[in-house]
Amino acid sequence: MHVVRLDAIERTRIQPHFARASTPSTPLARAARARANMSTSSAVPLTLVTFDVDGTLIRASGADANKFHKDAFAHGLLEVYGIDDARGIDVVQHHGSTDMLIVAAVARFHGVPEEVIYERMDECTAAMSRYAVEKKADAAEGLELLVGVRALLEKLGARDDVAVCLVTGNLEPIGWAKMQRLGIDEFFTPPRYGGFGSDHTDRGELVAIAENRTKEYLGVRAEKRFHFGDTPADVKAAEFAGATAIGLLTGIFSKEELVASSKLDDPIIFDDLSDTAAVVRALGLDSNLGECLLTGRLALVLLERDLLLLELALLLLE
Repeated sequence: MHVVRLDAIERTRIQPHFARASTPSTPLARAARARANMSTSSAVPLTLVTFDVDGTLIRASGADANKFHKDAFAHGLLEVYGIDDARGIDVVQHHGSTDMLIVAAVARFHGVPEEVIYERMDECTAAMSRYAVEKKADAAEGLELLVGVRALLEKLGARDDVAVCLVTGNLEPIGWAKMQRLGIDEFFTPPRYGGFGSDHTDRGELVAIAENRTKEYLGVRAEKRFHFGDTPADVKAAEFAGATAIGLLTGIFSKEELVASSKLDDPIIFDDLSDTAAVVRALGLDSNLGECLLTGRLALVLLERDLLLLELALLLLE
């Protein structure tokens, strides 16, 4: 098995920059610094929660099921390898695979020499990515959110002690185009990162890449890590990278198949994500802690307001 690493897609990452400047001693400035110190305090452990995309957050539906993604494959396969087949990627079994491995399997099916497949893989994924950017408006065609997804992402995305990102076999522009057009991209932790099929062919490596990027972009290493997925490949990937796998019966695989793929005797498996409270409990997240953090932030905002009013009053007295 060939493992291909690609850097064909240029990314712009937003990194925090901290500069030590003169610190004003006004009450308002002190309140602002206190609020900033609370939000970045290392006393609150970070939980990293990563999600597969297809079959986990969304499902293909209707006559145009997953049309955008399949059309991106067709575009890249035709432009780079000259493959023109109306069956597209469905000539191979692709559930739980990653985009580069799917390209390789389809090209191999059509008789493309092995060395040519990998010599031109960068060209193919670049062509697919360009197509995804150009056709992003069509990304939700033939797709729908699975039950409970929006509520769970909204709940997790509102917490300061949780980072939420994608780990998917989709090329990065394709994965984010789906999230944007389905209206859930806002719930992922800025700068909206993860591990993608454009980074590596192995899902286990993608889970590890997401962890490393969390440390790089957020400046803190997650103390707990969970990965949601609907295939045995997702379960194995999570455990390979040292994360806790949470299997979902929202795809084509049975509970028995997911259990058999785990190293654990009793892995965490849900029928779907409809019970937000139960999922949050499985993540070991104390809802009271989240409420306390929100209450603390509100108290500091109110303190900041009161100090500002006090400063204004003192200025008027002068």
